[in-house]
Amino acid sequence: MSSATSLPLTDPALAELLTGRLSLVEERLRDAVAHADTLADDASRHLVNAGGKRLRPLLTLLAAELGDGARREVLDAAVVVELTHLASLYHDDVMDSAPVRRGAPAAHEVWGNQVAILTGDLLFARASVMVAGLGPEAVRIQATTFERLCLGQLHETVGPAAGEDPVEFYLQVLADKTASLVATSARFGAMFAGCRPDAVQIVTSFGEKVGVAFQLADDVIDLTSDASVTGKTPGTDLREHVPTMPVLLLRRRASSPEGTEAERDLVAMLDGDLSSDEDLARAVAALRTHPVVEDTRAQAIALVQAAVAELDPLPAGPVKDALVSFAESLVDRAS
Repeated sequence: MSSATSLPLTDPALAELLTGRLSLVEERLRDAVAHADTLADDASRHLVNAGGKRLRPLLTLLAAELGDGARREVLDAAVVVELTHLASLYHDDVMDSAPVRRGAPAAHEVWGNQVAILTGDLLFARASVMVAGLGPEAVRIQATTFERLCLGQLHETVGPAAGEDPVEFYLQVLADKTASLVATSARFGAMFAGCRPDAVQIVTSFGEKVGVAFQLADDVIDLTSDASVTGKTPGTDLREHVPTMPVLLLRRRASSPEGTEAERDLVAMLDGDLSSDEDLARAVAALRTHPVVEDTRAQAIALVQAAVAELDPLPAGPVKDALVSFAESLVDRAS
């Protein structure tokens, strides 16, 4: 299949159809971020021009093929979910002090934190305008999704309360911060393609599980990626002391009666200053060979298998096969 979707599809007709529709989404996305104000226009286009996988609009278009995927509302919904995702990235990069996004300087590195945050707000506003044209139910779903995005970011920022299981807490953060929008992407596609309510619920549950698996796979990639291929320095989350599943599993093991001195030393290293490239590389090398990385990958695989099982009631065919490929490709990135 065309790299436009980066999804391995075995049905040439479906591949061609989705590639063409994703190109339309891309055109409409660029129109949607345009502003008469020069600063707003430049800042809003920044991440759109940087590219991206467009996984969320792709899922919207793919789920819509369970019904009438040619409806105008489907394209509008695909633009809405990507605008929402882009808006959240502007905010996330400020909160995480991320210097790079998609191979380009993060917006706050170019214009400062305030402009980056306000640009994210502008994109949320544009998404709201578009979703308003899709009707009250779409507005309600979008608002609920936005609420979950904010709660996920809030909870990630403050961390678990005393007595809360950090691993379960983290999984809920991922469900809110990442999976909520993936689920809505699938839901909008089936909903606006005129699918039956049971089919809409199936793809929504599928998207929720896939979204968490996607982020767990990213946790693995952050430790195992090749910077020359991904353009991302391994261990970025470690350097910023952002909680990830491998680190949380390591902490759990180190604090248990079975924990080893080496594991406790590794936790101490991860809690230390990792600002130098040498210290970061040493921490990444120590953690990437620990079993917790494979445990995280196994969690992602199990979630993908559960997501695929959600699709069982759907009729066999190229669309169902493509949804399975969509799910499996997210975890394959971490292999």
